[in-house]
Amino acid sequence: MAIHMGLARLLPRPAVRPASVPLPGETQVIALANQKGGVAKTTTTLNLGVAFAEQGYKVLLIDLDPQGNLTMSQGLNPDTIEKSMFDVLVHRLPIEQVIETVEVDIAVSSIDLAGADMALSSQIGRERALDKALAPIRDEYDFILIDTPPSLGLLTINAFVAATGVLVPVQTEYLSLRGLVQLENTLAMVRENLNPKVEIIGIVPTMYDKRVTHSREADEILRESFGELVYNTRIRKTVRFAEAPVKGLSVLAYEPAGDAARMYRDLAKEVLSGQKSRQHA
Repeated sequence: MAIHMGLARLLPRPAVRPASVPLPGETQVIALANQKGGVAKTTTTLNLGVAFAEQGYKVLLIDLDPQGNLTMSQGLNPDTIEKSMFDVLVHRLPIEQVIETVEVDIAVSSIDLAGADMALSSQIGRERALDKALAPIRDEYDFILIDTPPSLGLLTINAFVAATGVLVPVQTEYLSLRGLVQLENTLAMVRENLNPKVEIIGIVPTMYDKRVTHSREADEILRESFGELVYNTRIRKTVRFAEAPVKGLSVLAYEPAGDAARMYRDLAKEVLSGQKSRQHA
């Protein structure tokens, strides 16, 4: 109960999705962010992107995590990649040169990205490196989804500056909920200084287990605190999310008719319907 009251006090959220989300027809650049690791951020980036592609949208995924899990989950080896997002951000290499086409287009990561914060720190306009890199190709895609590292450092700030909205995967457990305070504080600073339009457009409950009281209670607190920002779709725990990346596939390609694939198709419909409702408002 104390955590619940703390969230309600620290995180007064609107009961409707922010109006700043672009309408269909404009490129949506969505940063998937949560400074807490292990919340299914990479899983959500990949499978939501593939679900959009199934609907006929042109999708680019960007792997901004030095761990390269998104890159690996499409069967690519970050250890053998010669040019990556590090070169795009630090050396201004055209982003087209690091895009691989697998299930969807993906701008790949390598371990070099671990040094990007330090390499960028002395550069003028360091927070806008990704935004500038995307400018030449932005209009070629309907959705650009950015998988950020589990921190609120310079790579994640770059994602927020380039983004039209932020989607937050949140594990349904109490400690994950508290991390939202820090995330929102960082976004507030970005809005004030760098990108006045960036907002949380949605929160995705992940790793949900309805058999566990703790998980159900955390889900309820999330919905009470954030209202309609929380998507109805809950991403439940399933071994398929561990199996699919081993094969270099999304769950939609690994088991197209399975529950895991259906969850992300449902989430994609919710994200899309959120845009359409604003268009007709």
